[in-house]
Amino acid sequence: RIDHPDILDFIRIKRTEGELTNFNISVSVTDAFMDVLKNEGEYELVNPRSETVVRKIKAHDVFKEIVESAWETGDPGLIFIDRINRDNPTPNIGRIESTNPCGEQPLLPYEACILGSLNLEKYVKERCRMQDARCKMKNSELINWDLLSRDIKTAVRFLDNSIDVNKYPLPAIEAMHKGNRKIGLGVMGWADILILLGLPYNHKKAFELGEMIMKFMRDEARNASVELARKRGVFPNFKGSVYDAPDMPCVRNATTTTIAPTGTLSMVADCSSGIEPLFALTYKKLVLDTELFEINRYFFDIARERGFYSEALKEQVINRGSLHGIKEIPNDVRRLFKTAHEIPFEDHIEMQACFQKFTDNAVSKTINMSHKARREDVERAFILAYDKGCKGITVFRYGTQKRGTLVRVADTD
Repeated sequence: RIDHPDILDFIRIKRTEGELTNFNISVSVTDAFMDVLKNEGEYELVNPRSETVVRKIKAHDVFKEIVESAWETGDPGLIFIDRINRDNPTPNIGRIESTNPCGEQPLLPYEACILGSLNLEKYVKERCRMQDARCKMKNSELINWDLLSRDIKTAVRFLDNSIDVNKYPLPAIEAMHKGNRKIGLGVMGWADILILLGLPYNHKKAFELGEMIMKFMRDEARNASVELARKRGVFPNFKGSVYDAPDMPCVRNATTTTIAPTGTLSMVADCSSGIEPLFALTYKKLVLDTELFEINRYFFDIARERGFYSEALKEQVINRGSLHGIKEIPNDVRRLFKTAHEIPFEDHIEMQACFQKFTDNAVSKTINMSHKARREDVERAFILAYDKGCKGITVFRYGTQKRGTLVRVADTD
């Protein structure tokens, strides 16, 4: 937490090679800190055991250290803890102090949440595939909403059932999970669906479609939870929760939506991960001591259909991982297949904010930056994520000390 007396040591820990290499870290940032930061003031570091003030420190000095470490190592990320607690559905049980490692799931002590994700590529209407971004069709006409609604209802029931058949390592975890019955239904295949619709990741219509789909998922998932509550009853900790009010729905689950990274799940489903753009057109995924080679099938399908495919082109794309600098690629295709490091960080954050707006829990997303990104870019990204309503942010500048799980083929031996 940002006001812990050891906060500077925590922020700097990953700058030492070999320290905490196997997991991510984040700093829990309060609204009060962000206000002091904007006013260039000081704030108090508080002993969490005695609740006594240890000393005062300039907010800008601490923020500068966060930015330096994130720029250098990719950690820490930020968690906006007060915003998370404003969405805490069971404040009667306690305050949320932390999230899972990827940041998408805020949890109370001993709490758990079962997650699931739908592959959005499956809900694109067949006649809309490979449309140009300038097409006249409305976003509402691109998706098979009836099929998506049916699968959302099935997924909510499946996840709720999973709570009861699950095996729990501790009685306290079982009590908390069955008490709040949190589930988190999200999406994957977002980059794929945009390619199929001919929409660049950072196109205005893509942001609008993201909001539309996530609002639909939130509403349908909540409606499904209401229907389950009629049959099975509300979650046991309902009394005193935010839903325990005359104008609120009676629900089976304290939360229903979460956007997880789906790094492994998306490989099983053969789709792009979470709401991320394409990391590269060809890359290696590092899983323990194994390297898994991935290649984007959509690009080469389009290249063949449009008549500019060649074996020489294939080799160039495999070696580069992107279309940057390959002149024979048409401009519209080049825009459609922009990779994560070619998309401005502002657009990464805009997409995260679009999905967060209609997500009960939080959104896991990496704000990718090129190796040339400056410290000032990291600082601006952190501030922008807070101002846009995100619940957290992780910045990763390619080529930092931290070895990412995804590596472009051009950057490997």
